[in-house]
Amino acid sequence: MTVVNVVQHTSSDYLGLIEDHLEGRQIKFNYSRPFTEGGDTPHPDSIGDGLILLGGGPWGSAGTRNVPTLEKEITLVRTCLMLDKPIIGFGLGAQILAIGAGGKSIESAYEFEVGIVTRVKSRALAGYLPELYPHAVLMRDRPLPPDYAQILAVDEKGRPALFQIGTNAFGFSGHPGVKSAIAEDLIMEFEDVPKNAKNALSALKTYREKIEDSLVKIMAGLVKETGLMQIQTSN
Repeated sequence: MTVVNVVQHTSSDYLGLIEDHLEGRQIKFNYSRPFTEGGDTPHPDSIGDGLILLGGGPWGSAGTRNVPTLEKEITLVRTCLMLDKPIIGFGLGAQILAIGAGGKSIESAYEFEVGIVTRVKSRALAGYLPELYPHAVLMRDRPLPPDYAQILAVDEKGRPALFQIGTNAFGFSGHPGVKSAIAEDLIMEFEDVPKNAKNALSALKTYREKIEDSLVKIMAGLVKETGLMQIQTSN
């Protein structure tokens, strides 16, 4: 069975709707919770068939409030890139992917934004990426991918919303499988409350069905591009 390692940065943020898509394809996922007592990031030698880095809420990577495991995760990303193992990053995870691939992150306030993303590469995610899809960003700082990265989609301000590193590493500035309960719990977990939280949460709830519909295509493209189904078949 294909096994993917998933790194959490908070107790509230998890794969959300993505869990069902992985389980339906018999792709197993193991959560690592380095913020808990005795928890740690996966050792580079223990990474299975792929790596997913989740968001971090108020944790960032540009110097104001860096996630404590930042350096370990950058090393993890570089190891996976060197070994050609699939990587998917959401929010803070996308920042870490950008840094590990030779880019950087840009300092930005902790914000909660909900809007529509526009595809800029017609064949993005093997042609599965919707031309327009809903986008929920709840994070501090922003990823700035390296020059060689492919920008697949942009947000309403023209910033990278989805980028690709090499053939099988992808960074989303938002969480494509987010549930409103994730956002609610994340806001309650920390004293630091993001800007526009109340309005963004209301907007997120109205996008529920569109998020579910878009995720069907996004996951089909991600699984194909990362080769996770091929890994499973070969096993």
